Amino acid sequence: MLGASGFIGVPLLVRLKQEGYFVTGVVRDPNAVARLPLDRCIRLDLRTATSPENWFDALSGVDAVINCAGVLQDGARDSTSAVHVTAPAALYEACERLGIFRVIHFSALNADQDAVSEFSESKGQIERILGASKLDWVILRPSVVVGRNAYGGSALFRGLASLPISLRLPQAGRVSLVQLDDVTETVIRLLRPNSGGHIAIDLAGPRPLAFDEIVARYRAWLGWQPARLLPVSSMAMRVGSKLGDLAGYMGWRPPMRSTGMKEMSRGAEGEPAAWNRVTAIAPRSLERTLAADPASVQERWFARLYFLRPLAIVVFALFWVMTGVISLTIGWDIGLSYMQESGAAQLSEPSVLAGALADIAVGLAILYRPTTRLGLIGAVTITLFYLVAGTIVLPRLWADPLGPMIKIWPILCLNFMLLAILEER
Repeated sequence: MLGASGFIGVPLLVRLKQEGYFVTGVVRDPNAVARLPLDRCIRLDLRTATSPENWFDALSGVDAVINCAGVLQDGARDSTSAVHVTAPAALYEACERLGIFRVIHFSALNADQDAVSEFSESKGQIERILGASKLDWVILRPSVVVGRNAYGGSALFRGLASLPISLRLPQAGRVSLVQLDDVTETVIRLLRPNSGGHIAIDLAGPRPLAFDEIVARYRAWLGWQPARLLPVSSMAMRVGSKLGDLAGYMGWRPPMRSTGMKEMSRGAEGEPAAWNRVTAIAPRSLERTLAADPASVQERWFARLYFLRPLAIVVFALFWVMTGVISLTIGWDIGLSYMQESGAAQLSEPSVLAGALADIAVGLAILYRPTTRLGLIGAVTITLFYLVAGTIVLPRLWADPLGPMIKIWPILCLNFMLLAILEER
């Protein structure tokens, strides 16, 4: 299974194990291995798995392949063409060579229609490649998938529901939400013998909903009163998507990016009739699903932190960067006076320079997602160093009415809180 540590992959893996399957999972993140009930784990980055030979070891002893790996948009950690086209094409060629014919491939609703983004174009391209193969394939095209686990659009709905106002996005098309449990059950049924092949199935909920209707239902589920609607202009949407793109270049994966805006504008409406006919599954509505599983306090925490988390990371990173910049510019003489007072003498200038550069390095590391954890750990280390060193060489700072030493403690608390909520899924 590709994408075994993902939003769809994890609950699907649990269902496969409940059914008694031996599962080999392909994952990129080594930290995900410990929390997944995999029988065998292959660490492989799809960006480099571009030839059939890369897949022979992973396919050893395998009878069927499930591909639920996907990315929304290119970024520092992702490549749409590699994850959606190049790597799967190599995998499917390897399957043909090894005589592994059963393949269940996750695509996206509307991937067989005119593409509006690189995401839908790449999904359609691999569908055509798989359709031309000799494999016994099944293509699943889910609409926006939501579930108890929160990631991507599922998380965005909850975050928007937590805002004191309800944002109306006039440019957003309607969405036939599909429940994650229904998706995983579909795969289980299609893995059974004589379940049929060479079919493409749209996975869509029973009724399309407007974007603000979905947010309102999540808000009610979370136990909050309806909020006043505020229309969002096209200009604001474009600015938001550009900021999301910038975050993507920094290694983050916000759902509100250019690709997300394009796909959101088209919407994701579908009919569940064919899905029901092939699998006998009657997809559940959002209302029914939410009513059957009331929100917990943890859900409300997550919703409220959804936008506060990135805001806190940006503010904290800028705090460190600006501290360094100020030390190198308008605060240079003040920094030198502190160092000279402490007895640093000739080391005063090198010390101020080193401290300023370290602060800037920590701030930039926090902003860049692959190094965020290291940046936060570095921030803790430097903060504690400042605390100890300041106490030893300039103890009078504890009596300063502006509280430079006292303020270290809330900074440390914020640092530890960001480390605690850094994981994305």
